[in-house]
Amino acid sequence: MTRDQKTVVIDELTQKFKDSSFFYITDSSELNVEQINKFRGLCFEKDIEMRVVKNTLVKKALEAAGGEEAGYGDLYQALAGPTSLMFTSVANTPAKVIKEFRKSFDKPVLKAAYIDASVYLGDDSVDVLAALKSKEELIGDVIMLLQSPAKNVISALKSSGSTIAGLVKTLQERGE
Repeated sequence: MTRDQKTVVIDELTQKFKDSSFFYITDSSELNVEQINKFRGLCFEKDIEMRVVKNTLVKKALEAAGGEEAGYGDLYQALAGPTSLMFTSVANTPAKVIKEFRKSFDKPVLKAAYIDASVYLGDDSVDVLAALKSKEELIGDVIMLLQSPAKNVISALKSSGSTIAGLVKTLQERGE
């Protein structure tokens, strides 16, 4: 790879890191061509961009994107050995894809994940990351919580309304 090509890759990655609130650093080495193509297919289906990149280029791009000040400092220790980057717009999707894929294979292994300025290190974080709720799921939960008291009030009014109507009807019948 020439110096110009490296510069282009660093610039592309720098912009990706700046634009992305969620990305994963994984090790997908030791997967054969068929397995890696299957994994890439799963990523593509879930709208995840996967790239295999040299650690030095990733480190330079992270530094150019803000480095320590942007909260990337803890990620540097994950940049050892073979590295694949996964960029996504939904925080938990790559973790779910990794868990699904590892039902059949041993890799990829999660080295680190960057989720909204929080850094998760190590493969044991996959379960935690997969359990994270997406923005849409959280909004749905809030709406359900807000609707619940209103539904209870409406239900109580409806049931008490029929009770009051029954009382009025009974009183009217007695009065006749």
